[in-house]
Amino acid sequence: MAANATPGLQMRATKQCISASCDISKLSNISFSFGSKRNPFTDFSGSSYISLTKPIHSFKSASIKFERMVTKAMSEASEQVPVPGLPIDLRGKRAFIAGIADDNGYGWAIAKSLAAAGAEILVGTWVPALNIFETSLRRGKFNESRVLPDGSLMEIAKVYPLDAVFDSPEDVPEDVKANKRYAGSSKWTVKEVAESVKQDFGTIDILVHSLANGPEVSKPLSETSRKGYLAAISASSYSFISLLRHFLPIINPGGATISLTYIASERIIPGYGGGMSSAKAALESDTKVLAFEAGRKHKVRVNTISAGPLGSRAAKAIGFIDMMINYSLSNAPLQKELYAEEVGNVAAFLASPLASAITGATVYVDNGLNAMGVGVDSPAFSGLGIPKENKN
Repeated sequence: MAANATPGLQMRATKQCISASCDISKLSNISFSFGSKRNPFTDFSGSSYISLTKPIHSFKSASIKFERMVTKAMSEASEQVPVPGLPIDLRGKRAFIAGIADDNGYGWAIAKSLAAAGAEILVGTWVPALNIFETSLRRGKFNESRVLPDGSLMEIAKVYPLDAVFDSPEDVPEDVKANKRYAGSSKWTVKEVAESVKQDFGTIDILVHSLANGPEVSKPLSETSRKGYLAAISASSYSFISLLRHFLPIINPGGATISLTYIASERIIPGYGGGMSSAKAALESDTKVLAFEAGRKHKVRVNTISAGPLGSRAAKAIGFIDMMINYSLSNAPLQKELYAEEVGNVAAFLASPLASAITGATVYVDNGLNAMGVGVDSPAFSGLGIPKENKN
């Protein structure tokens, strides 16, 4: 299929060799097209696992060759050479992404993949972060990270203030209304934002939930307060129900919704506390039920992406993310770094007609770590000849 005839995202493989001589810490300094840092949980700007922000010096990957999928934007202006593969074409589609407050998160990476495929991008930003985000965007501080694979800049049609903890104005307590961080902003509850989007654009086709907050995430679950537990559930899982409830009437039939989850929903991850594991489990269960309801009533698909452990400011709040990254590099079937752009690419696929029969699914983007039942780096498995890092 000729690139000049079909704009969109093109998936193709490029060989990338990681051997004993290739230090992961060096890989983390390579510049890629998608940002990978994140805000702390308390920033409420998105889900909690984004790619590496500092080198890991204690681990070198195994002597394994693999192919890494990269995206290539196709456009009439930038590409005249036919590119083999199947295009992700989202031209004419409009996406609302809840949970972008900077240019360094999963939400941003998803926005870029959707934009590269031709979608129009709308953004919902946590109210206290709105001014900084809009100022940085206006002053060009995000220009470098806005560059799409074809060299153009990602455009954001409109930024809306959003606090997905509150469904309607009646739910907002007086202390929040009086908070100076909310001064100057209006119509930022979920219901009001949906109404504003309808008034401004009529309909959307894609809804992305990139929100998570656990105020007591560093506490063991058994020591989590009721208030902290319910706050995690409210901000990280019910917020998706609320978004879908209010946006569903304006999502075009055939549309798609995507949220972000984590393997702690179904496996024990010590240190990932405060009710966050419960919130992710609820989100995945809700994905199935909402897929049925939204599919039957509106012909809208509902899926969630389970991403692997990645270093970020959000994950740093937990305090053990470097250990989890090393664990993944040692034990996942694919011994390589995980990038935010890889999550973005999967989101673009799930939002596209190519995934028209996929709904109610949890899609793992974690180098296969979810498939493992044991940690093969344990001395207990030393006699099995399992391929490991080559230190020679």
